[in-house]
Amino acid sequence: MIKFLLEHADRPAVSFHMPGHKGSALYRRYGYGEWLDKFMDCDITEIPGADNLFQTEGVLKDIQDRYAALYDVKNSYLLVNGTSGGLIAAVLAAVQAGKKLIMAKNCHKSIFNALTLGHIDPVYAHPLIDDEYGITGAVEPSEIEQLLRENPEAEAVILPSPNYYGICSDIRSIAEVTHRAGRVLIVDQAHGAHLHFFHKFGAGKGMPLSAEAGGADITVGSTHKTLASLTQSAVLNLCSDRVDRYALEDKLQAVESTSPSYVLMASLDINAELLEQHGPVLMNEWRINIDWFYEQAKNIPAMKIMTADMMDITKINIDMSAYGISGAELERSLREKDIFTELNTGDILMCMTGIGSSREDLGRLLSALNETAQNHETVSQAEKKTRIKLPASGRMHPVPGHKEPVPLEEAAGRICAYSIIPYPPGAPLVCPGEEISEETVRYIRSLREAGSNVIGVNDKGQIMVGK
Repeated sequence: MIKFLLEHADRPAVSFHMPGHKGSALYRRYGYGEWLDKFMDCDITEIPGADNLFQTEGVLKDIQDRYAALYDVKNSYLLVNGTSGGLIAAVLAAVQAGKKLIMAKNCHKSIFNALTLGHIDPVYAHPLIDDEYGITGAVEPSEIEQLLRENPEAEAVILPSPNYYGICSDIRSIAEVTHRAGRVLIVDQAHGAHLHFFHKFGAGKGMPLSAEAGGADITVGSTHKTLASLTQSAVLNLCSDRVDRYALEDKLQAVESTSPSYVLMASLDINAELLEQHGPVLMNEWRINIDWFYEQAKNIPAMKIMTADMMDITKINIDMSAYGISGAELERSLREKDIFTELNTGDILMCMTGIGSSREDLGRLLSALNETAQNHETVSQAEKKTRIKLPASGRMHPVPGHKEPVPLEEAAGRICAYSIIPYPPGAPLVCPGEEISEETVRYIRSLREAGSNVIGVNDKGQIMVGK
């Protein structure tokens, strides 16, 4: 592993994947070179003066208070198990065992883990499907309103916004219908920890509101994905009194490591300082560079960039299918030029920018895309490769008590026992209790043939179904 990491670090690589700091340049630019140089010596435990993550009274409380002020919320909590740990704690704090949770079906797999841990029953809200690209989109407020009316015993609502591709839901309207029903709204803002600061520092024109500003009760954001902290660090924000603070803190200490990394927490401190002291400069630079890229990209004939009504434009979803190039093929082509991207799905390749992305990085991506277009001719509609569409959700049944493995090819008509999760994006394609269709089997097979990692399909090509 160390050999791979050092070799990659020595490459002239450009990152359009998480984490958002994009390497050491941002830290060194703002005077944190000494911390980088003494990295190992900063790896400590709870010695006197270092504070305790689960009873903050000193330096860690100071960081949490600063995040609360940055996000304009009641309380903030540092997370060292990523957003996943924060989401699990939030669900367990908001929903009693045996009760129901209204959740978007494209929620991250960590939410499904929370259901298991808390003995909670899911009620699925189905997000819109983008037929052009075969991906999930926003969750409609009317869908949440109907499910709340039909399931009065549901105690909370949870959904991702933005989703992996940057598509946001109307959180303000969803918060209104959720609160009107007297329930709690949790937003998985793993991919949107930056949204609040685009608006706070004057660079948010046309950008979706953050979940904090939209009225969510709890938000969890992966500051490592798009901002400047290290991978696996994140922040949970408690925005209202609808969830008991002390119950939430109890669940956090139950799911997080009892040996929290002071290196990760130090990077959260640095991230907070960067936002406090240089936020307007950094967010406006980021916005100017993104706008420049989109404007220049218009000059590449036949290339499209995916758009949506409420879109986080820091996620650049590139479509070169007019040249007969799939997302996976474009990813491989860019990788040969030392440009590393985040996610491909069908025709699109998602390039994730971050607070550390530079104009030079975007310029290299633009040049590579120009070169690709110049080296390929456009193809007719008939010549385009057929893309298998995202399958419709299957009928739901009770989760099987008895399970058995069966070959994927024999799974149609059976009831799924364990989630089947393409990774990334990490949202289950098939949930426990869902009937597996022939269409779904074909889709999973196509993902595996394209080299995608599909959790839930074992090394023998089997999945777990009801016996």
